[in-house]
Amino acid sequence: MRRVLHHAFPATGTIRQLRPSDHARFQDHLLRLDAESRRDRFNGLTDDVFVRSYADRCFHDGTTVVGFVDEALHVRGAAEIHERPEEHDPTAEIAFSVEKHLQHRGLGGFLFERLIGHAYALGYEKLLVTTHPQNQAMKALARRFNARLSFDCGETVGVIDLRPDRESFAPFWAHHGVYTHVAHE
Repeated sequence: MRRVLHHAFPATGTIRQLRPSDHARFQDHLLRLDAESRRDRFNGLTDDVFVRSYADRCFHDGTTVVGFVDEALHVRGAAEIHERPEEHDPTAEIAFSVEKHLQHRGLGGFLFERLIGHAYALGYEKLLVTTHPQNQAMKALARRFNARLSFDCGETVGVIDLRPDRESFAPFWAHHGVYTHVAHE
């Protein structure tokens, strides 16, 4: 899906799931983040060694990474789904990063939307997002996608419930007047 972002800095590219061959592009994206964006993404200070190690882990531990890839094949924004197997319900933690020159232009919303679709497809029932209290952009984005935000141990924690209500989960044929008939012996 090609997206054109309009505003002061138009950008054209594709939002797609990153492949193993995109590892270096993803790592380069994280390394290009300015100090404030890196702090927002990692919820604290990080150095290049940590970022390289983090990118390696993402591509080796089953993390789903969706990225905005520009026409020059650079990853300029990314959204990640990290499974939380210790949780009772199928749960994942999500994270976002957008390079400074593309922030506040709608790219985070597009990435979030795509990430929610991937989370549904993977069967997650709950998504968690954690950020520092000053990250107003992330908190606003999380609220836009119905996150319940709270403050815990110096961090803002958001929970997005993906469990469908029973009525919206009715089988396709129930909405179209098609009824199944099971023959009894």
